Parts: sequence; C-alpha cells; structure tokens
Amino acid sequence: MSDRRPLVVVSLLAVPWSVQTFAGGHAPTFVFAWGLVNVAPASVTFLWDFLALTMGLPGYVQAWPLSVACYVAALASALASRWDREDPRVTAGLLAAAGVAQLTLARGFSVQPGRTAWPLGTLACWVVAGWVYADARGR
Repeated sequence: MSDRRPLVVVSLLAVPWSVQTFAGGHAPTFVFAWGLVNVAPASVTFLWDFLALTMGLPGYVQAWPLSVACYVAALASALASRWDREDPRVTAGLLAAAGVAQLTLARGFSVQPGRTAWPLGTLACWVVAGWVYADARGR
C-alpha cells in the first residue's frame, strides 16, 4: 500500500480544490492547488502569479496558499515512504489540515452575494487522509 501512497497524494493536484459558481449563469472558476482555471474566457492563473499580482488579500484567500503548504508537506511525507521513513499519521494530519484550510477558502467565498464555492478539495483531502490513516491503523 505504501508504494501507492505518493501517487494517490499526487493525484490531488488533478482535483479542483474549490469550484466557484456564480449567480446569473456566469461560468465557474476552478481553484486547484496550483492555480485558478476560468472557463469563460478561458484562462489559467498560477498560484504564484496570483499571489504576486494581488495585495491585501482577505484571510480566507490566504488560506489557499496555507492549504497548498500543508499539501506539499503531506506529499513530501508520502514520498518518504519510498525510503520507509513515512509516518502515515503525519501525512494524514497534513492532508486533514489542507482540507480545513481549503474549507476556510470555500466558506469565505460562499458568504459573498451571488457566489457559492464547493469545497471538493476538502472532501478529496479528507478521503485520502482517512485512507492513509486507515492503512496505518491496520498495521
């Protein structure tokens, strides 16, 4: 199981961590760990560009890079399994923390009029964390 753990954690990069939907039929925005994807007009803004171009971000938006930091630490922990150095509880805890931070982002966006944020990343991180932890518990 530990051989697959890093691949499962890497797969979270393909999951939109938050899907922003808007009233009035506007196209959704997808927030990934690595950046924003807008459908109409089609565009991609990487996280580092977003942070460099914006100033004075509200606290809930600052939760996005915090969730990514937790995710990167979880990935590093999962990769340590290649050398039999991973503590799955650490990996699971970091993924759970990434999910909480992502939930903070989605909640912050959802309180704005005409916008709803669906925290898919929270669910995905928590499912993977539960799977990692359940695997560790079984040993």
